Amino acid sequence: MTDKTEKPTGKDGAKPTSHVRRATRTFPNLQSGTSTGNISARGAVSSARFTSTPGSRAPQRSSAGHSGTSTHRRQHGGGRPPRATSYPPRDTTVHKIPELGDENIRIIPLGGVEEIGKNMTAFEIGDDIFVVDMGFQFSEDDTPGIDYILPNTKYLEENKSKIRAVLITHGHLDHIGAIPYIMEKIGNPPLYTRSFTSLMIKKRQEEFPHAPALDFRIVESGERVKIGNTNISFFAVTHAIPDSMGIIIETPYGDIVHTGDIRLDHEDGKVSEIENEIYGFFKERNVLLLLSDSTNAENPGFSISEKLVYQNIETVIKEAKGRLILSTFASQVERMLKMLEISEKYGKKIVVDGRSMKTNIEVTKAAGLLKTGKDSIITVEQMADYPENKIVALVTGAQGEEFAALMRIANKSHKYIKLTSRDTVLMSSSIVPGNERNVQKLKDNLSRQGAHIIHYKNSDIHSSGHANAEELAWIHAKIHPKFFIPIHGYHYMHRVHADIAKRIIPEENIIIPDNGMIIEIQDKGQKIVALKENVPKGIIMVDGFSIGNIQEVVLRDRQMLAQDGMFVIIAIIDTANGCLKKSPDIISRGFVYLKESQELLRSTRLVIKKTVEDSIRGMNPINVDFVKDNVTDNVSKFLLQKTAKRPIVIPVILCI
Repeated sequence: MTDKTEKPTGKDGAKPTSHVRRATRTFPNLQSGTSTGNISARGAVSSARFTSTPGSRAPQRSSAGHSGTSTHRRQHGGGRPPRATSYPPRDTTVHKIPELGDENIRIIPLGGVEEIGKNMTAFEIGDDIFVVDMGFQFSEDDTPGIDYILPNTKYLEENKSKIRAVLITHGHLDHIGAIPYIMEKIGNPPLYTRSFTSLMIKKRQEEFPHAPALDFRIVESGERVKIGNTNISFFAVTHAIPDSMGIIIETPYGDIVHTGDIRLDHEDGKVSEIENEIYGFFKERNVLLLLSDSTNAENPGFSISEKLVYQNIETVIKEAKGRLILSTFASQVERMLKMLEISEKYGKKIVVDGRSMKTNIEVTKAAGLLKTGKDSIITVEQMADYPENKIVALVTGAQGEEFAALMRIANKSHKYIKLTSRDTVLMSSSIVPGNERNVQKLKDNLSRQGAHIIHYKNSDIHSSGHANAEELAWIHAKIHPKFFIPIHGYHYMHRVHADIAKRIIPEENIIIPDNGMIIEIQDKGQKIVALKENVPKGIIMVDGFSIGNIQEVVLRDRQMLAQDGMFVIIAIIDTANGCLKKSPDIISRGFVYLKESQELLRSTRLVIKKTVEDSIRGMNPINVDFVKDNVTDNVSKFLLQKTAKRPIVIPVILCI
């Protein structure tokens, strides 16, 4: 196989418009370009777990996503604690970032560390910048009304002439979700990824018809291309979505390896031959730096093998006496395909219900991955035409999402599926932290209808898409890097992953990253350091049609409205005598039930009357803003004293 050379973009060359042809699946010798053996690409699955419609303000949170806990709170393995309630300051200062030394390499995590979600990392080598992944994160309780949170790309925008390519490891939204918002801002560079991932990105781009067309370059496992002045190769990894890949960036001092999200294909801790073959490639390589997924680093041993999960699901499908309702993360694309395959094997008719499920089925069909015959998949309206024991329904909603198919079945609002004691519900997913109450309510309502429920706590019918501790140790031993940066996870997860790495790497060769940190490999690859300077890292929020630094006061007001409601005061001042013309009107929402709080309202009206009349005594003309400020302060203090609540007080002062 011959290597490919790509023309650079930006000031060093014109942006290429043609697609890179597919390469044969051979892993090259990265320096000589000669083949060292055939390697079949092994993907894995988990698809976009969240769905949204163009222009919609609050997207539907579906069960699509990573195969564990969390958008990751909702889809990744590993727990997701809530984000801190303080907000990073807005980026209004000038950041004096030193120039990159001629012989140094710069790594900048722009997202995906200190958190789960919005994964994005920049690599700067000479005049070339490469961006790996471009994900978003859903809002949390401390960012009410926010649709998505994006990585801060100010540094990239200021250096977009040096950006040669965006490299996408796989098709989960926490790795591709920010593409429609960011690509144009950084010059719309070529986007390198594998086939299935490109289809997932294209499907999402359909929701943004005004976004410029993306310049896709389809690559394969084992392919090596020259982009700008740098050779880059790609290798298949196992995850929860097809065509997941790791990335190798060649530098003068050794390889930088970015695994993306990763787990191992194994059986009872025995790693498969294909994994041994893929990672065996690194035996003769000089790996300068490894960046790898930390999501499940705190979980001991090996994860449950997907083979065991398939075996258990097959047993349930085979032995089901009535209808079988299967629910999983829509992002678990490979598992979803396996469920369809097994159902067809036993002569079952399959109903797919739920937007994200249907979307991902369409993508797998376009990618040629869907092997199930078209006669085996029926519409939900056709279910009544077949015996109950011949029906399998693949539905969304394993996390108890309010409008998902499984929740509608549970609360008896589904138009076509009414459960009986003959039916079985299999929930092939773990519970995302924060969803426990919703999932319990879901199971309760399913149980009330007599359905038999199978879930991950009473059967091995779910496995995460992220490597456990001993899988990570195996990967480190195979790649044997000189330096290591844990990514994808919270700080504690990074610390645990660093402890695993210290089995073979000196502690001083490990950097625990923060978002915006500038990490450099210096002295011709001899040391790794974190600079005292950071790139801008204040979070960027998508709030309806608004994108940017939503001011902290806006978020604080939304939190207060959600927690303690609002208290509106309407007071009319008679300017002739400086008194109120009548008792103030009060409108309350989400604060107290007015009909049961008449004494509180009477006392509050007295406070308002006294405050207004004291404020305007001797004032001519009346300063309405001054009066409003005094009313807000005094009424807020009074309500806090009486109720221990802090509603937003909104005075409306009219002068007649």
